[in-house]
Amino acid sequence: MDDEKQGDVTIDLFAALDMETEAVAERFSDLEKNQTLGLLTGFLSVDDWYHAHILFERLSPLNPVAHTQICDGLFRLIEKTISSAYNIIRQPHVQNCGSPAVAGIDAMDVTSSSGHVSLIDLPKEFFQMLVTVGPYLYRDTLLLQKVCRVLRGYYMSALELVDSGDGALNGESLITRNRVLRLHLREGRSMVEEALGACLLPSLQLVPANPAAGQEIWEVMSLLPYEVRYRLYGEWEKDDERNPMVLAARQTAKLDTRRILKRLAKENLKQLGRMVAKLAHANPMTVLRTIVHQIEAYRDMITPVVDAFKYLTQLEYDILEYVVIERLAQGGRDKLKDDGLNLSDWLQSLASFWGHLCKKYPSMELRGLFQYLVNQLKKGQGIELVLLQELVQQMANVQYTENLTEEQLDAMAGSETLRYQATSFGVTRNNKALFKSTNRLRDSLLPKDEPKLAIPLLLLIAQHRSVVVINADAPYIKMVSEQFDRCHGTLLQYVEFLCGAVTPPSAYAQLIPSLDDLVHLYHLDPEVAFLIYRPVMRLFKCEGSLDVFWPLDSNETVTTTSANLEPEAREYSGRVILDLGSLHKPVMWSDLLETVKTMLPSKAWNSLSPDLYATFWGLTLYDLYVPRNRYESEIAKQQAALKALEELSDNSSSAITKRKKEKERIQESLDRLTSELHKHEENVSSVRRRLSREKDKWLTSCPDTLKINMEFLQRCIFPRCTFSMPDAVYCAMFVHTLHSLGTPFFNTVNHIDVLICKTLQPMICCCTEYEAGRLGRFLYETLKIAYFWKSDETIYERECGNMPGFAVYYRFPNSQRVTYGQFIKVHWKWSQRMSRLLIQCLESSEYMEIRNALILLTKISGVFPVTRIKSDEREDLKPSWVTDEEFWHGYLDIKPPSAASKSLSGNVAAAQNSSALNVSQGEPADGRALVTGSQHGDPGNSNRDQVSRAKHADGRSDRTENTPHLKSDLGHQKSKGGSSANGSNSSDQLFPQLLFI
Repeated sequence: MDDEKQGDVTIDLFAALDMETEAVAERFSDLEKNQTLGLLTGFLSVDDWYHAHILFERLSPLNPVAHTQICDGLFRLIEKTISSAYNIIRQPHVQNCGSPAVAGIDAMDVTSSSGHVSLIDLPKEFFQMLVTVGPYLYRDTLLLQKVCRVLRGYYMSALELVDSGDGALNGESLITRNRVLRLHLREGRSMVEEALGACLLPSLQLVPANPAAGQEIWEVMSLLPYEVRYRLYGEWEKDDERNPMVLAARQTAKLDTRRILKRLAKENLKQLGRMVAKLAHANPMTVLRTIVHQIEAYRDMITPVVDAFKYLTQLEYDILEYVVIERLAQGGRDKLKDDGLNLSDWLQSLASFWGHLCKKYPSMELRGLFQYLVNQLKKGQGIELVLLQELVQQMANVQYTENLTEEQLDAMAGSETLRYQATSFGVTRNNKALFKSTNRLRDSLLPKDEPKLAIPLLLLIAQHRSVVVINADAPYIKMVSEQFDRCHGTLLQYVEFLCGAVTPPSAYAQLIPSLDDLVHLYHLDPEVAFLIYRPVMRLFKCEGSLDVFWPLDSNETVTTTSANLEPEAREYSGRVILDLGSLHKPVMWSDLLETVKTMLPSKAWNSLSPDLYATFWGLTLYDLYVPRNRYESEIAKQQAALKALEELSDNSSSAITKRKKEKERIQESLDRLTSELHKHEENVSSVRRRLSREKDKWLTSCPDTLKINMEFLQRCIFPRCTFSMPDAVYCAMFVHTLHSLGTPFFNTVNHIDVLICKTLQPMICCCTEYEAGRLGRFLYETLKIAYFWKSDETIYERECGNMPGFAVYYRFPNSQRVTYGQFIKVHWKWSQRMSRLLIQCLESSEYMEIRNALILLTKISGVFPVTRIKSDEREDLKPSWVTDEEFWHGYLDIKPPSAASKSLSGNVAAAQNSSALNVSQGEPADGRALVTGSQHGDPGNSNRDQVSRAKHADGRSDRTENTPHLKSDLGHQKSKGGSSANGSNSSDQLFPQLLFI
């Protein structure tokens, strides 16, 4: 940045050019007497280019083209050489062929109006003349434009000949002719590239602000792929240093640009924006590079600079993308701050600038940047993915937010409209500009005639997520954790964008590799593979039914006998098929299950089934839960907005028209939300019917039932509950669904026991910061359900008393159930264990262990019990203190229930008030509630709605209730070192031993 020290020194380029002309004029007499230069002039006057070219090469150190007389002679010879070709270019059918092309194509399908291919041939001597004249073509802008048009016509005619020759002949003659034509095209392209780099681009720097000249050059550049264009830009910048006149032009443009940027603001944007554009028309590379440097240092300049760029041409937009990529690839700069966690300011500014720029201007080309990201990911570098995040956020309004509010998280379980309303951040759904920018981003990733980068980029991001922990060059674990979370967030954002932008869903399914390829060919983790493939799973449908897609119920009559239920379920699974058209082989659901079997070790299937595994990973929160309150809240908001519009008193014609359009938009959104709520409720009911029919085959055939919960946690719950916040809620919902359906051999109490007592502490230690928050959310939802069951014996008996998930002998689902008193004791055990392990984590010397424990505590603070009250400052609370044992056993008085819950729990509360103490004020309010409705009213909301409207009551009707005695022949079978995490290997292992001993 040595240029910064030079201040506001002004160099008048055109005054310097005039001085050069005067100096040449003063030496004109010497030129007339110089026999060598005179001989060169003579050769040019008689059109003897052969000998003139020899002299030009020998006199190159003297730069003979700088002399006006020699330059004019060379111009005359160039114009004479291209005269015949230019006459062909001027013909109407060739002009049609020369219509503006899409940037960066390698081939173009062009046919003349008469069907005749017009061959435009240029001699090699013409290209030698252009190389010789170099940047001095700026002296004749008319000739410069003619040269550009001739070069464009020449290259397009070569393309046209190659295209037309593909079907003209047959056999060897066709092969020979095509070989000759392609060789001619390759030579022509090479000569056009040389002419652009040696003559046209350097000349542009010396032409006063002339957008027409720049546009003519772009018409030629647009025929070349972006790789060639970027190479020409790089060579152009290096060649500037060898020509003093061009170097002076670059320095002038740099200083003038800085002077304008110092005064650029929103108030003078129009005037100064045009001044910036004028500078960029003449010297785009220098001006745009200077602006990018300033933006990297001053982020506040992004908005005014982006607005000022509306006056740029297509050539300048293309150069701007090259400058941005070149700045990203430039070495010697740290892309992370000194703390190793946060991105450098210059990288964040550059990413934000690029996102805003591409959103506003449709002329921006993105394929070069995407290819750069692909190349970086192949090298194992993923820091630049912040640019992809900004592009997706700005152009498609798809934002990745980790810390969702309760309302937003609840809306994530809803329909597309509800999710959009919750996360759109004020952007209307039918925004035309947003729709266009989203399509541009999609088309850049999935062009019709170019290599498609959408799927390679997706797979590389997914692979980078898997290896970032291994390959990360960071001295501290927290740095690795930050890199992993950043890459994981980009993956979630990008997949969400692809699912929404690539429509219909069948088009997305045709792009995505098969599940088998994702796992075994591209070596993606199962959770990532299912994230990508989950939308495709919803396209499986029943044969013979056009509207029944997985996971909906087939609505067929199922026999009630258990002997016929399992074959029927198998038959149903076999009839589910994925058919994407004639170009793709149909995939049966049974084929998918075979792929699933290869995703886990064979031992895992001793305690799991492929059907349960595929069902768990295929479903979403939308299939299990209807956020009715969120729907109703959004509908009420839309109705209020509609009513507010009707009360407006402005009756002008423009106001009435605007109000009418706004009413139509709100009414459309209102109707959509209402219909989607009804559709969502039907979807949840249908999914629940299918799950109810298939539940009996999930775990019944597993030979090792003792390890079911451990395998289920390891293979299903933990990978998904740490994947995203909605997935964390989904995992808790799915477990509750398994419990409420009465799934055989799935023991709910043992599941929670293994989760808290055996696996929670290791998970806290090995999670990243964001994963710890998601784990905390899953634990919060799980504990909230457990507290709800513990709140009242009536609730417990209704929801758990007769469920297989509460069987004492969990190898025998029909055995006796865990009593309410036993559940109170095991609940006390869980609380004690959580307290000890969290204290142990907080006392650790590892930063990540302490950090994750704190994050987990913040997530479960609404349900995690408090055992000690800070009451030294509140003497009035001392009479209400209870012992730890009384608290953990639930010997607490119930607060007066709300009006909504009195009807459900009045009898229980009356029995408890006789013997209980006052409830602690330190206990969180989130977990103290009784349900306000029946669990059978809506199967989709049997979990979430009850718990969210419940008032927690930690008590029981009989303080002296004792746990029933265990059978004498089994009560003494305790292992010496205590029970294992998933049960003893003994076939007679008792459930109470696992929990209570």
